[in-house]
Amino acid sequence: MKLTSHAVRWITAAAITGAAILLPADLTPASSAATAGLPASAARPDRPVTAYVVGTGSPGAVTPIRTATGTPLKPITVGRAPLAIAITPNGKTAYVVNQDSGTVTPIRTATNTALKAIRMGKPAQTPYDVAAIAITPDGKTAYVPNYSADTVTPISTATNKALKPIKVGIHPVAIAITPDGRTAYVVNRELGTVTPIRTATNKALRPINVGDHPVAIAITPDGKTAYVVNLESFDVTPIRTATNKAGKEIRVGGFPNAIAITPGGKTAYVVNSGSGTVTPIRTATNKALKPIKVKGACGPIAITPDGKTAYVVCLSTGGDTVTPIRTATNTALRPIKVADADLAITITPNGKTVYVANPDDQTVTPIRTATQTPLKPIKVADEPVAIAITP
Repeated sequence: MKLTSHAVRWITAAAITGAAILLPADLTPASSAATAGLPASAARPDRPVTAYVVGTGSPGAVTPIRTATGTPLKPITVGRAPLAIAITPNGKTAYVVNQDSGTVTPIRTATNTALKAIRMGKPAQTPYDVAAIAITPDGKTAYVPNYSADTVTPISTATNKALKPIKVGIHPVAIAITPDGRTAYVVNRELGTVTPIRTATNKALRPINVGDHPVAIAITPDGKTAYVVNLESFDVTPIRTATNKAGKEIRVGGFPNAIAITPGGKTAYVVNSGSGTVTPIRTATNKALKPIKVKGACGPIAITPDGKTAYVVCLSTGGDTVTPIRTATNTALRPIKVADADLAITITPNGKTVYVANPDDQTVTPIRTATQTPLKPIKVADEPVAIAITP
């Protein structure tokens, strides 16, 4: 089956996490390969909230933004072609995955200083190599899939040392960790499998068969079910984490590529880039509800901490937009015009502001959630593709 150009463009977005662009499961109310907002309870009153925007241009750099004022700070130089970022639960360190150099750069958030790069697996080998990262809820270990090496590398955050790589399936592209921190689930794009990893021992368990070309994963807040988005079979595979058994596939729209789950865990929202829809799934029954029509080929999705609104980034010939969806009624609101939007969207811990990356424009667009209005774009490092916000 041939992918549409938009579907190919969104593959990286799907692999990063709420994530994207993967954010760690413990930092998001909807553990997602697309990014999602932080819970308001996670905010630290003793430290300003900062958004870290990854620019994948040359040289690779990360731009900190003070969210209270929308002020960008001096960019921090990292490795070549950075594509993903995650921040420890205590907010002290951001980890940036540099695709082309095969490294991870730690950044001390107190000083916005880059530390010595950590060597990972093989550098990028193909144009479709993707980058992802997830951090355990206790903040002790970061896990980085190595797409070309078919491994996942654990990093000890106490020492910033890479541990022995863990062999998984072919072409790992996304990762999510259960809320209790016991298991990491790695999505392997080729052959359609998911590899569970026991974090206590860093041992890979038996692979779980899912659909065709899986690209994204989200775990319910109670940790009971992982939902895997299968790009080319147009479905989602639920996995019971207690048994690591896959359930019956849930049919969604064309070329699904991203997923987010409401903080209460009742509904998963799956973005279908090929059909211009978002499919809600009731997690209690694993039943797909009526698709929600959106405009254009859409990708990343984020949900506000109160669970009331989902925001979906869409590309179209008439201009790129962000479409809000009211979760109470599953109704799409009027699309919000932004600059050239691409791979990243996230929401501040207080739920007041959405940030959308605009790669071609070299900016980030803030959106006020109370009024659904875009604010003045913020200039950042070249080609922004990922965003993470301190808790």
